[in-house]
Amino acid sequence: MKIAVGCDHGGFPLKQVVIESVQAAGHEVVDVGTFSADAVDFPDFAKKVGGKIQSGEAERGVLICGSGIGAAIAANKMKGVYASICHDTYSAAQGVMHDAMNVLCLGGRVIGPELVKVLIPAFLNARYLGNDVGGERLARRVEKIKMLEEN
Repeated sequence: MKIAVGCDHGGFPLKQVVIESVQAAGHEVVDVGTFSADAVDFPDFAKKVGGKIQSGEAERGVLICGSGIGAAIAANKMKGVYASICHDTYSAAQGVMHDAMNVLCLGGRVIGPELVKVLIPAFLNARYLGNDVGGERLARRVEKIKMLEEN
């Protein structure tokens, strides 16, 4: 998969660990910045990551800001982008499996590099189960989310 990775200055210290973890999991990184620790606005990078998903240039994304909260809020404003903060492996996987999450948001000032190294594979190795036999309940819920997006 191609994975769009973006961050603001608060997430910049973890960005390289994220990139290396994505690559170690066998995926290609689409790095949308930022490329320094200079102060920038997280919505700009949420838009870049979300845009890569909307265009099909990336299947999933990882956003890192100071807390992960602002990045998640901004990314969820974009149609077809389903983002959440996950600082545990259960949520990182289940968000994909049950809720079709396609953007993992991380708090660069909340978690450290060792946790990133287990969160990224949990997120990337998970697949949405709503299309599987018995996944009708999950699919119904995701469709309701999509209907909210349309209204």
